[in-house]
Amino acid sequence: MQMRSLCRGIFQCITMLLVTGCEKGTPAANDAPGLALSQQHSPGSVWSEPVNLGAPVNSQYTEQSPALSPDGLSLYFASDRPGGMGNVDLWVSHRASEDSPWEAPVNLGSVINTPAVESGPNLSSDGLMLFFQTNRAGGHGSNDIYVSHRTDPYDDLGWQAPIDLGPDVNTATGEFGPFFLEHGDQGPVLYFARGPSNTFTDIYVAPMQEDGQPRGPAQLVAELSDANFNDGRPTLRANGKELFFFSNRPGGFGGADLWISTRQTPHDAWSQPMNLGMPPNSAAGEIVPFLTADGRTLLFADDRTDGLGGQDIWMSTRSGSDDESDVDPGEAPSTSINLGPTVNGALIEARPAISFDGFEVGVTTRTRLKD
Repeated sequence: MQMRSLCRGIFQCITMLLVTGCEKGTPAANDAPGLALSQQHSPGSVWSEPVNLGAPVNSQYTEQSPALSPDGLSLYFASDRPGGMGNVDLWVSHRASEDSPWEAPVNLGSVINTPAVESGPNLSSDGLMLFFQTNRAGGHGSNDIYVSHRTDPYDDLGWQAPIDLGPDVNTATGEFGPFFLEHGDQGPVLYFARGPSNTFTDIYVAPMQEDGQPRGPAQLVAELSDANFNDGRPTLRANGKELFFFSNRPGGFGGADLWISTRQTPHDAWSQPMNLGMPPNSAAGEIVPFLTADGRTLLFADDRTDGLGGQDIWMSTRSGSDDESDVDPGEAPSTSINLGPTVNGALIEARPAISFDGFEVGVTTRTRLKD
């Protein structure tokens, strides 16, 4: 049995995310496996020089708000390219494996998209829920957050009719850039931005149920928000200890930059946000970031001049040696413990793998050979 079917929460292919068009200049079409970004770190920064994802993901139009599926094989994003249902639609590009090129993007269709604006996609770690923002009619304010469900985590066109998250999340102003975290300080939570427009927001968090519905009103995350500036699209590492967002607050390099805040445990307050520096920031405007569950790959939109259109999707990575670790390298190893009958059985269990959030384990099995 394949690992993917046993533990779809494992993000093993994300850390090997490859792209083409790595030369600085006109990005090349994504028609072959390219250069691993972790090899392009600049001195003084743990993040690599960003690389444009190239065509067919990017185009002469605007592409933004990227989000990877849990298995790393589907890239969701918003675009105003031709062929959509409205002003801005949600699209998805697929690839057969982590070594394969991205295929031509497909519009998610009329179940998700409308003649209005749909943007800010985010998938739950099991791939069964899609959160996004829209200004369609029937909401609570100028822009609301919705959730859609599907039964097959690998069917990118199998989404059901979306549901408005209601007044605990949505208000008469606007809500933008949702991010669903399964393991918050008291269960699932939804981080998002709220404000009168998507250019002037603060960061909020709402307690959630496992089915993607709120279980209480959202609260301002004061340590991440500056009332005088725009703080938007929070995105978190699966362990809940790192949060990235974009902001035009002072201390940046361009119109908007990417910022980071950390905490020791999901129960602690967030630290004072720090600018990520150069790279990945630049004199242009870096916005709407997405962090993979392992914290090693950062996708974002940028309008820098060497792109293909108004805004393109770019990617930066950091190596495992730069990654946060919860293990003391000087600590003695603990005694080995058998995982018991829930994992082990009469067959041979091999190649164990733990998801990056530490809450799922997958194994492959085969029949024992008789002597």
